[in-house]
Amino acid sequence: MPILKIKARQIFDSRGDPTLEVDMITDIGLLRSSVPCTLAPNPNEAVDLRDGIETSYNGRSVFKAVDNINNILAPAILKSKLDVCQQGQIDALMIKLDGTENKSKLGANAILGISIACCKAGAAKKGLPLYKYIAQLAENGRLYIPVPVFTVISGGKAANNGLPFEAYMIMPIGAVSFADAMKMGSEIYREIERKISEKQEKKLPLLSNGEGAFAPAMENEEVLTLMDEAIKTIGYDGKVKLALDIGASAFNKDGMYDLALKSDDTEPEDYLETEALKERHLELLTVFPNIVSIEDPFDQEDWDGWPLLADQPIQIVADELTAMNVERIEEAVEKQAANCLLIRLIQIGTITEAINCCKMARLNGWGTMVSAGFGETEDAFIADFSVGVSCGQIKVGGPCRSERTAKYNQILRIEEELGKYAKYAGNNFRNPFSN
Repeated sequence: MPILKIKARQIFDSRGDPTLEVDMITDIGLLRSSVPCTLAPNPNEAVDLRDGIETSYNGRSVFKAVDNINNILAPAILKSKLDVCQQGQIDALMIKLDGTENKSKLGANAILGISIACCKAGAAKKGLPLYKYIAQLAENGRLYIPVPVFTVISGGKAANNGLPFEAYMIMPIGAVSFADAMKMGSEIYREIERKISEKQEKKLPLLSNGEGAFAPAMENEEVLTLMDEAIKTIGYDGKVKLALDIGASAFNKDGMYDLALKSDDTEPEDYLETEALKERHLELLTVFPNIVSIEDPFDQEDWDGWPLLADQPIQIVADELTAMNVERIEEAVEKQAANCLLIRLIQIGTITEAINCCKMARLNGWGTMVSAGFGETEDAFIADFSVGVSCGQIKVGGPCRSERTAKYNQILRIEEELGKYAKYAGNNFRNPFSN
């Protein structure tokens, strides 16, 4: 299928920031992609190219990346005569044209926009559902439906409250299907909303934040207790577990950890050393044995801290530590720093590289968790990607906000289409293939 035209434009994401949209036109029609973004770029990830003009779009515009697509990447791809099903070759060509280690010349956002559109076009040419085409690219012969990891309460840099951790999540691992998991998640979400409202002095409407989660002014253990109670109240005790995204890099100060980072009263003598923070994590695991997953428990450069939780029988997810950087993933594996890799496409920039990261994780006995961006779009590509690579888990946000539910709804459609062949990862979320 010849590529007739590739065109990019600036659109807006769920946070009201600019992002990229890419049209790929072939002889059977138009395939479109849009690109999510990160909230605070990690120095170890591929570069989400922004114009940086503070007087325009608060420095967040992407006209350079648009120009790089329209005037550099698109002409080169059209000239190459590569077919849309040559995903690896097209991705490799774009990486070569960029020529940097972190895609800082042309932008990971520019490259990813084309990579996703190409993947959709390849599926269209093959006459396959997108998730099945991705499975072919990943050489994956066993499809599994992921467990949704719902963010129900936010803290850290993602919320204007005193909670130190970035996300407080629930995982319906005891559901029998994705549809059942959505039922559990939505019911618990509303029960949490009711319980938070009951604690408020003023009975004001309870608002959700950019990820569809609530951000109450509560204490850490109070939130986890409330979540546990909500699970039990609705009747899903044992079927729905807790998960945390600590986001420790956000409260790391000169090698120490300030859990009161949002308080005006914080003092250096109150900061925790790595060992003390580890003890805090272990205390939480003791008090709340329902916790089955912890993400980013230490700072992204605290290589000595990460292995301290390796002996715990829970999932340790590496996001900020690895940032989809192959060299850092290899180091994390060698040091046994974690046992699950967060897959965020914008951090690496091409579908081929993302698939290879999934394979690397699996070969080393790690789980994988596909994640949405902080600034999201209505593009549901990662839903198909999560099924195509059989990741076992997908973290999109709360069961709220259309840019979030678009991904959940697409997995519901995939599960319906697979029918009796749909296999929900469930309790085997860390290794679906052990089913």
